[in-house]
Order: sequence, then C-alpha cells, then structure tokens
Amino acid sequence: MSPRLKPADRRYFIGGSDARIIMGNDEAALLRLWREKRGEVEPQDLSTNLIVQLGLATEDLNRRWYEANTGQVITDVQRQVRHPTVRWMGATLDGRVQGTDAVFEAKFMLPWSFSEEAAAEKYMAQLQHNMWVVAARTAVLSVITGGGKWVEIKTHADPLYQHLIVTAERKFWRCVENGERPTIFGVDPPKPRIEAVRIVDMSSSNAWANSPGSLRGHGQRTWSMNKPRLS
Repeated sequence: MSPRLKPADRRYFIGGSDARIIMGNDEAALLRLWREKRGEVEPQDLSTNLIVQLGLATEDLNRRWYEANTGQVITDVQRQVRHPTVRWMGATLDGRVQGTDAVFEAKFMLPWSFSEEAAAEKYMAQLQHNMWVVAARTAVLSVITGGGKWVEIKTHADPLYQHLIVTAERKFWRCVENGERPTIFGVDPPKPRIEAVRIVDMSSSNAWANSPGSLRGHGQRTWSMNKPRLS
C-alpha cells in the first residue's frame, strides 16, 4: 500500500476528486481549488468533516467487504499514478480489481435520499478521470451507507464524457498557470451508464456490527493526532 499523499502534494496535479469540482456547479469550491493549486491558500482541513472521516475509517472495511462478496482481489491500494503524457493529470487509486484492471473506488454515503443513480452521478467524473489516467475500460464504485447496506455499481469508460473532462481540466490548469480566474465549465454530464448494481444488507454481519468499535478507536486516534496543543 502506498502512503497517502499529503494535501500539499496535490497542488501539482489534477486528481479524481478535483475532477468532481471542475465538472461541478459550485463556483466557490472551484475558486478555492484554483487558489489551492496556485499555492495562495492552504488545502482545506477536512479533519473535522465527519463524512470525510467516516469514508477514511471505512475504506479498509469497504475493500474487504467487496473482496468477500465478489471473490475478487483488490491490488494497487492507494497507488499514486500520473498520466503517461499529460503531466498535470494524476490519480490516487483506492485500488484496481485484479484480473480485470477495473478502477476500484470506495465511498461512504448517508442513507437518506440515497439512490444508485445519484451515487453514480455524484462520483462519475472522478471514476471517468481515473479510468482515463490509467487507461482502464471499467470501474467499480463500492459504497457503504450509514444505513448498513453495501452497494456495488459497475460502469464503463465513456469516451465522450472523458473528452469533456479533459477539456475542462486543461482549461482549469491553464488558469492555474496564468492566474486567470476559472469559470464553471457549464456542461451537464451525460446520464451515467451503469452496467450492473448489487445491494447487500450488512446489518446481520458481525464485521459490520463490530465496526462501530473500530470507528470509535479510529476517531480517538484522529482526535489525539489533530487536537490543538494547549499552552
């Protein structure tokens, strides 16, 4: 497993999570990302963002659950990759599915208003970006919800959408280099092409039942690492 990138290291390339912002409609988030890449502001501190921390805390469980329920093996966990020809494109992979080389992405999502279509749409730019970087033809989105369900969503590379992503990212990176303020790209993404969906109820599993203790321990470690020092 590769070590996680420090936030400052992400200044020098556009990754999958950046693609979501660049292809989105949140102008404030886009401008903040631009300033971060230019080194004008520090990367946002997400240590107190509960959803982000739950995603980090359940990543290992998510991967193990996927392997147990599919019989597949995940490799290249947290591998850092750069595009072979586009110097400013990169990805930090949650993993690759051994044998198919599909991009593996693990996420935690809240259960209310959850749907497979909404999950695919939310993360499609990230999946398509990462597939483009490593030249993969398929991707797997593995989602654990706070309601105790695991959802597997498979999708294919979409050349048209990937072209739009690369165009938008190239425009954004020019702004990073020349200082021009970026603007919303303004193109609605195509409807996600979902190949297959599988849903498993985790509530009867000992692994899921025991995970609150693990999460509590993770939270204590995170707090002890990030709490401010008292003078």
